[in-house]
Amino acid sequence: MINTLLFIAIGLMAGILSGMFGIGGGIIIVPALMYLCGFSQLKAQGTSLAIMLPPVGILAFLSYYKRGQVNIQAGILICIFLIVGSVFGAKIANSIPLPILKKIFGVLMILKSLKMIFSK
Repeated sequence: MINTLLFIAIGLMAGILSGMFGIGGGIIIVPALMYLCGFSQLKAQGTSLAIMLPPVGILAFLSYYKRGQVNIQAGILICIFLIVGSVFGAKIANSIPLPILKKIFGVLMILKSLKMIFSK
C-alpha cells in the first residue's frame, strides 16, 4: 500500500512539473524511485522511460499545440534522433559500473542546476 501511494505521489509531482517545466523523468522520477522506493539507478531509469511513453506526450503536447507553442519540424526531427540516441544511451548506461553511473548522473544534475541558477 505504501509503495502504491508513493508511486501515485511521484507520478502526480512529475506530471505537474512536467507540464509546468518540461521536466520529469531524469530530474524527478529517477531520483524519487531510487531514494524513496529503493530502486537501483538502472531500474529507475528504465521505469522512467516506460512511464513517459504514453501520458506525458499526448495530453501535454495537445495543450501546447492548441496554443501554437509547438514547432512540429523540430519535434519530429528530435523524436527520430531521440529514438536512435536512446538505444545507444541505454546500451552505454548498462555497460557502466553503477557507482560511476551514479556519479555521472549527479554531476549532470549539479551542472544543470548551476546553469539554471546563474543564467539570466
